Amino acid sequence: MMPAPLDGYAERIAALARALGLDFYPVDFELVPANFMLEVAVYGLPVRMRHWSFGVRYIHQLVQQHMGHSRIFEVMFPGDPCRAYMMDANSLAENTLVAAHVLGHADFARNNALFTRFMQMAGGDILARSAARARRIEAALARHGQQRVEAVLDAALALEPHIDVNAALHRPDYPAAPEGAVERAAGPFERRFQALPGAAAPPPARAEAPALPPWPESDLLWFIARHAPELDDWERDIFLAVREEAYYFYPVYACQIMNEGWASYWHARLLREAHFLPPALYLEAIKSHSDVVRPYGGERQLALALNPYHLGFSMWEHIVEQRGMAEARRICRDEDDFGFVRNYLDEALAQRLGLFVYETRVDGETRVASRDLAAVREAILAPRYHYGAPSIAVKRLHADGSLLLAHDHLADGRGLDLAQAERVLDYVARVWRRPVALDTVDFRGGGRRVEAGGGKQPPRSAG
Repeated sequence: MMPAPLDGYAERIAALARALGLDFYPVDFELVPANFMLEVAVYGLPVRMRHWSFGVRYIHQLVQQHMGHSRIFEVMFPGDPCRAYMMDANSLAENTLVAAHVLGHADFARNNALFTRFMQMAGGDILARSAARARRIEAALARHGQQRVEAVLDAALALEPHIDVNAALHRPDYPAAPEGAVERAAGPFERRFQALPGAAAPPPARAEAPALPPWPESDLLWFIARHAPELDDWERDIFLAVREEAYYFYPVYACQIMNEGWASYWHARLLREAHFLPPALYLEAIKSHSDVVRPYGGERQLALALNPYHLGFSMWEHIVEQRGMAEARRICRDEDDFGFVRNYLDEALAQRLGLFVYETRVDGETRVASRDLAAVREAILAPRYHYGAPSIAVKRLHADGSLLLAHDHLADGRGLDLAQAERVLDYVARVWRRPVALDTVDFRGGGRRVEAGGGKQPPRSAG
């Protein structure tokens, strides 16, 4: 429930938004205390499986807030209806701005093709399903103990970014054999031998067992859930639960600049055209808008330390001014951040925003490396590839059950933190219960293999 003044303003702003062409599902707003807002922001969902890593994130976010580097105004979950939480400690003006901002998010989520595709794949109410999974994990904790359940969660959450966003959420297993003939053809020597006088009849051709995976498999969560040799059903359920939630979060991650910019553009416009707002409230709300969309580093920005609200808001204003609202809505529908930045961050806007790429020397000095537009675009996008994680794929499941992964360092040019890779491999080996290895390269470009799984694995429980 919202207090009467805010509820009235929110209803009139929603009516104005529809009159201006926004198309969104109904939004359920709820005022919540600051600690609940922080927990929702850290966990990503109102009710989610508990794990120590979320506590680490909570402390980090709390420190950021106390240092003045971060403030959470709202958390919004797309759907039909959308659900939005706003902080009860916000002023009336701030929450009026939040209401307008959320309507921009709701319009984006309903009309953007990537959001639509992933929402359709997820289907139903992700918030209710997440809560149901959390209850199942609590039951697993009671039955199997914290050590066993936490080992599975360690591995699944460490691999959370490693999904294949080009594959369906509910995908079939690999074909039983490669396409085409499944029988192994005789080689040239065998054919010559069989043609000799008196040669024995050739043995029946035998089917080749298909290699697993038949191609490099980047959906690590799915592969482990489907092919780990000794996982129990409840363990597979955890991997598939983390995978489903990663699919749900992906469009939010892949469209952050667009989405936050679109919501900021519309909250500014709605407030400007909401003539029913008292002047004092409008001025306070616009001051909050200025705080939200200000650049992190002042007027001169480093392209790897951008405020996505500022960049997205500036780009949408520029697009509407140069191309019109109809074209802006088409871009909103068809693009993600990659197409948005590459196609619509032009030279004039990059210069006006003072964008550049920087480099940090060994001695700690930071300097401008380039102002080239293509370099600026790619520097903005580089951390956004593949959920910000290195590109890792399953290369081979060996006959002895050991697993070989490969790091494709050429896919996005991202290096690998070997110490972190060793920790993650250890997590994976504990649930795979066989040796696990990862092939990568060192800083000189030579081959390097990281291995785990030689030690004792966690005990299995009965039942």
